[in-house]
Amino acid sequence: MDEKKEVFHYTYSATQQAEIKTIREKYVPTCGEENKMEQLRRLDRSVTKQGTVVSLVVGVVSTLVMGFGMCCCMVWGGALFIPGILIGLVGIAGVCAAYPLYVHITKKQRERLAPEILRLTDELMK
Repeated sequence: MDEKKEVFHYTYSATQQAEIKTIREKYVPTCGEENKMEQLRRLDRSVTKQGTVVSLVVGVVSTLVMGFGMCCCMVWGGALFIPGILIGLVGIAGVCAAYPLYVHITKKQRERLAPEILRLTDELMK
């Protein structure tokens, strides 16, 4: 007689289960509180983002201007020495202004977004 044995094999892989869980989380609808937390994080990141971008652009452009002024003085010399010094000073002023510009823009963004962030934190802390 033929006997059929039904056998169940199960293997557990923690990494595979973690990957399955991350994929599943992409498709499961999220609750409202989680969306509010994500919105709060996004708002908090956006406070410094604009100031960072503007100050980086100003700093990099000013550094290039200062380098051009140095080139005028050191490489071409002669008639471009005095204009090179002036161009370099403009570049140095721009580099020095980058951080205060960041602080100013970030302060304005905080003032603008403070009511919304405070409202969300009040809702989440209840």
